[in-house]
Amino acid sequence: MISGRERTLSAIRDALGRGALGPDEKAKLERRLRYPRANVVPARGQCDSREGLVATFIAEAERVNATVERLCSGDDIAPAVADFLRAHNLPQRVRVAGDAVFKDVRWSDAGGLEAEAGPAAADDSASVTGAYAGIAETGTLMLLSGPDSPTLLNFLPPNHIIVLPEGSVVGTYEDAWHRLRAEVGTGIAMPRVITWITGPSRTADIEQTLLLGAHGPRRLHVLLVDGATSAA
Repeated sequence: MISGRERTLSAIRDALGRGALGPDEKAKLERRLRYPRANVVPARGQCDSREGLVATFIAEAERVNATVERLCSGDDIAPAVADFLRAHNLPQRVRVAGDAVFKDVRWSDAGGLEAEAGPAAADDSASVTGAYAGIAETGTLMLLSGPDSPTLLNFLPPNHIIVLPEGSVVGTYEDAWHRLRAEVGTGIAMPRVITWITGPSRTADIEQTLLLGAHGPRRLHVLLVDGATSAA
């Protein structure tokens, strides 16, 4: 029985006037997918030291209007979240993802901070999620969806706090993909959704005036944690 996917691909081939791939073409395509060619890497994505990668990531993230705070350990996560909320006159309440990086976080110890896990709700003013990787080249964060990491947390609340272990900062997008593909090869399933976040949501569609928060969070705050467990 032909699947919907096969029918769709067959219709595309017919429209292009191409038949099914032969054995040699199929083998060539599979090699390209299995061993992708490396792209040109900008100098800022080529750091020999961990501290160099972290410094570049911070500089690039701040360049696109994110704020970054470095923490000594996971014990500092809850107090840092509470401080951020107070600084912006926000309620001491957050919607939190169930990432591994939050396993030992004691939210209630941070001056009455309330943290509730689950998908984002319309009245949530802030969300806290983990990130799979940080890309030094552009200050971008790579987030993976999962049962404990609903994608809506990345878009609905107007304030997004992302916790990133310093050890998860890589030089380039390709480095992050390589790491994920290697883990998928060991049996970890590829996530349904991969979200790339570079600074707060923005648009300049109206009279070329930059407006933050047009299609998602208007504030992005990154907590860069030394020695924290990966969010994956």
